[in-house]
Amino acid sequence: MIALVFMVRFESKGSENAEEKGMAKSVLICDDAAFMRMMIRDILTKNGFVVAAEAENGVKAIEKYQETHPDLVLMDITMPEMDGIQALKEIRKLNANAQVVMCSAMGQQAMVIESIQAGARDFIVKPFQADRVIDAVRKALE
Repeated sequence: MIALVFMVRFESKGSENAEEKGMAKSVLICDDAAFMRMMIRDILTKNGFVVAAEAENGVKAIEKYQETHPDLVLMDITMPEMDGIQALKEIRKLNANAQVVMCSAMGQQAMVIESIQAGARDFIVKPFQADRVIDAVRKALE
């Protein structure tokens, strides 16, 4: 399986702070399944997000994090080369305030708990429901 990471931007509207005056919020998304990437891409684009970058695995996700400094990371737990939990830990070493939402399949409760203990802010269970993905992204970006 190949992990693919997307850099996603969200245009905020209407408030007094700089983040909400049209400045884009960025989200780095990592998933190793092509159909999941397609589903996530569809959900995000239909809700005002724009896909801006890609990477092949957890190691590349860390590199993209360092290059782009996104506001949020959506990270699959099970990935080749480096799993999502290890990538989460590495990203949190780079930035202790990094906002990360994990993606997991049913039956990975132990890994979800480990990722929350490692600093993940939330988790989304596969198969994804569009409303849950958008809610988690927006909540984490608040």
